[in-house]
Amino acid sequence: MLIHPKIDPVAIAIGPIAVRWYGLMYLVAFGLFFFLGRLRARRAPWRGVSYEVIDDMLFWGVLGVILGGRLGYVLFYKFSYYAAHPMEVLSVWQGGMSFHGGFLGVLVAIGLVARKHGLQFLRLTDFIAPLIPCGLAAGRMGNFINGELWGRLAPADLPWGMLFRDGGPLPRHPSQLYQFALEGLLLFVIIWLYSRRQRPTGAVSGAFLAGYGVLRFVAEYFREPDDFLGLLAWNLSMGQWLSAPMVLAGAAMMAWATASKARVA
Repeated sequence: MLIHPKIDPVAIAIGPIAVRWYGLMYLVAFGLFFFLGRLRARRAPWRGVSYEVIDDMLFWGVLGVILGGRLGYVLFYKFSYYAAHPMEVLSVWQGGMSFHGGFLGVLVAIGLVARKHGLQFLRLTDFIAPLIPCGLAAGRMGNFINGELWGRLAPADLPWGMLFRDGGPLPRHPSQLYQFALEGLLLFVIIWLYSRRQRPTGAVSGAFLAGYGVLRFVAEYFREPDDFLGLLAWNLSMGQWLSAPMVLAGAAMMAWATASKARVA
C-alpha cells in the first residue's frame, strides 16, 4: 500500500501571489499543444494549417477550455447549487472544471478559427484531435498532485492502492494516474499514429471521440463518483453518461468518413 505524497498545491508563493501546480499543468497543456501543433504543421503542410492558425487556435482554445470547462461543471454537475449561488460561478479558484464542457468550448473556438481562415471545420478538428490527449494527461497529473478526484476503494492487497489525505482510512485506486495513462498517453499514441497517414475527412476526429469516450468510460469504474451526485441510472457515473454519446458520435463519424472516401484529413 502506498501513501499519497502530501505535495503543497502551491508551487510558488511570493507575498500574496500564489502559483498553483494545477495552473502550471494548464500551462504545460497549452505549451504541448503549441509545440505539437507546429511540429504537425511543419511535417505535413498538405493539411493546410499554418502557424498563424495554430496561434489563433491556442488563444481561442484557452478561452474555450476555461469558459466551457467551468460552465460545463456548473450545468452538468452542480446546477442546483450554482442556481442558488450564482456569484460563485466565477470562483474558479475553488475548483470545478468539466472536460466535456471544455470540449464543447473548444469546438466553438475551432468554429471561430475555421471561419476566420476559411478552413473546413472537420479538417481543422482532424488536425487538432491528436494534440489534445497530452493536455488531458497534464490535467490529470495536476489532479494527482492536488490529491483530488481519487479512486474508489481498492482491494486491501492491491500493491499500488493508495491512501489519500482526505480519502479516508482505506486504500483507494489512484484513478488520476489511470486516467493519465489511458486518456492521456495511450490515447495520444493511438490518435497520433492513426493520423500520420491521410484519412477521410472526419475520421481522425471520430477516432478521438470514440477513443476518449471508451477510455474515460472504463476509467470511471475506478474513480470515486462525486459525493453530491453518486451513481446515476444503471449504476453509471455522470462521467460515463457524458462519455457514452461521444463513443456513438465518434463511431458514426468514422463510418460516415469512410463511406465518403474524401482522403484529405
